[in-house]
Amino acid sequence: MAHTLVCFHAHPDDEALLTAGTMAKAAAAGHRVVLVVATKGEVGEADARLLAEGEDLGTHRWAELRRSADIIGVARLVWLGYADSGHEGSGPAPATATTDGTRPIRFAEADVEEAAARLAEILAEERADVLTTYDANGGYGHPDHLQVHAVGRAAADLVGTPVLLEATINRELMRTGVDVAASLGYEIPPEFTPESFDLWYTPAEAITHAVDVAAHLDQKRAAMEAHASQATTADPRRSRTLERFLDLPAEYFAMAFGTEWFVERGRRPADAADDVFASLVATP
Repeated sequence: MAHTLVCFHAHPDDEALLTAGTMAKAAAAGHRVVLVVATKGEVGEADARLLAEGEDLGTHRWAELRRSADIIGVARLVWLGYADSGHEGSGPAPATATTDGTRPIRFAEADVEEAAARLAEILAEERADVLTTYDANGGYGHPDHLQVHAVGRAAADLVGTPVLLEATINRELMRTGVDVAASLGYEIPPEFTPESFDLWYTPAEAITHAVDVAAHLDQKRAAMEAHASQATTADPRRSRTLERFLDLPAEYFAMAFGTEWFVERGRRPADAADDVFASLVATP
């Protein structure tokens, strides 16, 4: 039986890193996949030479997101209408005016009920069976990611979406991976320090879904590559985390990205499921 999976993300490229394999797997199995992003990611770093004359970063990143969505097999792509909030002093959002002359509200500052109503409308239109959001830590604490958690939960409650999954990463495996990479001589981004992991993502014992996406790793890598702006920086002496991920040899890339993790609201974390639709009761 075909179902509808709606994946809710904060910015372009978040979908590639956290749920691209799951989305591609669902699409390949005949399910409808819908991707909703809160913002266009207009706050951030990128090599300005990537932008066409007069093009802003948000417009460029939206085009990258469209390419990623096509690679994954997304049937519908939606911008929720908010501005990127930035993170850790990245500065004010240079929000582009909307068609009515107003400027989008930064997502982290949006009213949760109002934002949830926007998302709930999409969920109702799609008759969504499964919604993915982020864990309670917002992954690594980005304010827009924390807001995805709050808004997604409220929207699912509004329309009674049967399954709510929080996209996350196995914290222990992430810590181990960083330690192994460092021991092999790979340069580790300064923000990926083991000491910071205690408030990042989710401990292994709380995870309810470990989805094997090995058969869709080529699509996941291609989706990540579609976000070329996020593998660049204005400073040639620095490298970006996405750039380092894409530089991994195939064996290590598979180890890092061959599984995608989720926590299902209301499900006991025993014997992690390999299917985001596992909790749905099939009906005639």
